[in-house]
Amino acid sequence: MLAFGAAATAQVSTPKYSNEFLNIGVGARALGMGNVQAAIADDATAGYWNPAGLLNLQYKYNIALMHSELFAGIAKNDYGSFAMPLDDKSALGVSVIRLGVDDIADTRRLQNEYGYIQYDSIRFFSVADYAMLVSYARRSNLIEGLQLGASAKLIYRNVGEFANAYGFGIDAGAQLKRGSWQFGVMAKDITTTFTAWTHNVEALEQAYQQTGNDLPESSAELTLPRLVLGAGKSFQINDKFSALIATDIDFTFDGKRNVLLKSDVVSVDPHVGVELAYANTVFVRGGLNNYQETKNFDGGMAKRMQPNFGVGFRTNGLNLDLALSRINGKEANAISSGGISSVIISFGYAFN
Repeated sequence: MLAFGAAATAQVSTPKYSNEFLNIGVGARALGMGNVQAAIADDATAGYWNPAGLLNLQYKYNIALMHSELFAGIAKNDYGSFAMPLDDKSALGVSVIRLGVDDIADTRRLQNEYGYIQYDSIRFFSVADYAMLVSYARRSNLIEGLQLGASAKLIYRNVGEFANAYGFGIDAGAQLKRGSWQFGVMAKDITTTFTAWTHNVEALEQAYQQTGNDLPESSAELTLPRLVLGAGKSFQINDKFSALIATDIDFTFDGKRNVLLKSDVVSVDPHVGVELAYANTVFVRGGLNNYQETKNFDGGMAKRMQPNFGVGFRTNGLNLDLALSRINGKEANAISSGGISSVIISFGYAFN
């Protein structure tokens, strides 16, 4: 009751990019394909992309791990999951995500009371976002081939000793296969995810007084729902080679975003991916996503998309995947002439 009362008196807002760390994506296969997974997720990462895909697991025990570094290594994005079928009609998965920036210098005590600099007074802290997803999937008895799933997610966000937040939300998804076609739908934050922030005012008071800013107050963020529609088609080229082409279309309802189609009510962001396979063992992947319009230094507008590339190897339940993201080379409005790539490495192992 006390926690409910504190949340009720806090300032409530619906920021456009609330809990956006949960939309970066996990797994080198998915990121190499431009985050296209709603219809085709079929391994332990399905708990994140679409929990209905957990019913496609080929082995009893399934593990997936990922590490990626963003912004030239400043931010670290780590992910781990475990999934298993419960019987021939249901499956369970648990996923953990951490996105953080570590070793940030706290220089509040750098200058002592006599005005001297004391470097040994510098302390370091981390800013990190955590999420745990517990996913369940079950085959429908009403429509043949229809798979349903849901994920309950717990969120913890921490800014050193200065602030932290707790949140909770629910995602739901479905997949349907018809011949060589696969269809998927993923509804994120269908309950409107609630994240409550608290601040350590005592730790911030002196710094805020010196800069003339108001002390932060307890607040709550509401993450509005997001709908993802996906479709994919498989092609058998010959005895050894096959291909998969898929697309996802994201619908957001939190205001006008910098995407392909946008309005004050809904914004639509399509992305597409392709996967070429040799003997279902060696994979080459590519994808396009993150369409944006950016302003150049000369004042003109430029339309851009983010290309992605990946390779993978699979044998006897072992998966090794590598992806390169943001490989668009030169940016007309960038300070440096070279583009910055994010390297994503994934490892998966499944066994009976």
